[in-house]
Amino acid sequence: MPSVLRGLRSLVTRRGIASLTGIVTMTDDGGSSGRLRRLRGLPPPGDVRNCLVALSPEEDLLAALFQHRYDGSEELGGHTVGNLILAALAEQTGSFLKAIEVSSRVLRVVGRILPATSDDVMLEAILDDGETIAGETAIAECGRAIRRIGLRPGHARATPGVVDAILEADLVVLGPGSLYTSLVPNLVVAEIGSALRHTPAHVVWVANLVSERGEAAGLQLADHLRVLEEHAGGRFLDSVLLHEGPIDAGAVSRYRAEGVAPLRWPAGPAPGVRVLRMNLIAAGPKLRHDPDATREGLLNLWSGGSAGVGSRRSVEAR
Repeated sequence: MPSVLRGLRSLVTRRGIASLTGIVTMTDDGGSSGRLRRLRGLPPPGDVRNCLVALSPEEDLLAALFQHRYDGSEELGGHTVGNLILAALAEQTGSFLKAIEVSSRVLRVVGRILPATSDDVMLEAILDDGETIAGETAIAECGRAIRRIGLRPGHARATPGVVDAILEADLVVLGPGSLYTSLVPNLVVAEIGSALRHTPAHVVWVANLVSERGEAAGLQLADHLRVLEEHAGGRFLDSVLLHEGPIDAGAVSRYRAEGVAPLRWPAGPAPGVRVLRMNLIAAGPKLRHDPDATREGLLNLWSGGSAGVGSRRSVEAR
């Protein structure tokens, strides 16, 4: 998601887009975010921090401080400065949303970041054999096929502003990200799933570049599409943006050694969705989405997938 936001950021600063909203999943219970949740009773700040930095025009200056991670195994070890700042602001102001707002001003964020839900939620998975596993980290490490993902408690409400952002947008972007632990957790907030099914926006899914280990192992992109729409309560996607092009053989070899491989879309047309294939990979040793190429692909689908961009001129990314 930060790669997508970095690309979309220029639409606000150079191309006259009125608003850009990033909606962030709030089920992280590992690492620094998990420790702050357990010790301070705060929402997980890590994914919010990454998205704030992605929308900051000062990304190489002050935002770099937000991303600094302390080494070592002592009390500060593993924490990032940005997580601690968000935690401190949340305690000082009494509101995690206020902490995001203040941090946005400090970082001169282009657009806004909203948690998908402000409720204290835990991710829950029902496996194919009927067993239930709770917690994002436990689910990611279970290595077993998943039948269904949900939230505990199941009645979590969307953060104020989230549903309006989806319903009022011209373009909604989903992904990329881990299928069951980054994308689906947003969709199972009932109000968000409903908003996605009813928004007049053009809804694009940016497909992952490579497969995942563990609970999503063996799933191809067509399986991802099925899982996404099942958890959102029905059809909601208009288009799919996916990578097609050469991939460095050395990178593929390294990824295969780790148990993952490039993902492919089935040949031929996809029923119900428009598919755009283009080279989306950024330069470098890791397979990552290039922000600029991804932005241009989204603009292509947006302009070609609608009868004309509406007057709202807003973009919403999830």
